[in-house]
Amino acid sequence: VQLQASGGGLVQAGGSLRLSCAASGSFLSVNFMGWYRQVPGKQREYVAGVGTGDSTFYADSVKGRSTISRDNGKNTVHLQMNSLKPEDTAVYYCYVRLWTGRDTTRDYWGQGTQVTVSS
Repeated sequence: VQLQASGGGLVQAGGSLRLSCAASGSFLSVNFMGWYRQVPGKQREYVAGVGTGDSTFYADSVKGRSTISRDNGKNTVHLQMNSLKPEDTAVYYCYVRLWTGRDTTRDYWGQGTQVTVSS
């Protein structure tokens, strides 16, 4: 299984970015897809996620400024981030939980994409 993340970059405060992550390889289906972020010296923190049935979850720090969505046909998750703040600067990691068997799931992490918000 491979996760290909894209969409990071440098943006000014108040700007927007859209992160995407596509899962490919051998698995039955996608259970959950989400994003975490990490800054040097701190623990990785949850940002947003989308489950089966398109239920969505957001950290308080991004709620109201971000929208997460998934394309089941392409096994892809998107995170639209608006009104970005310098404190959103971090490496963003895609996370997926995949059904690999009838009763078995497995977690995977993407390689990380840098988001830098300048003030």
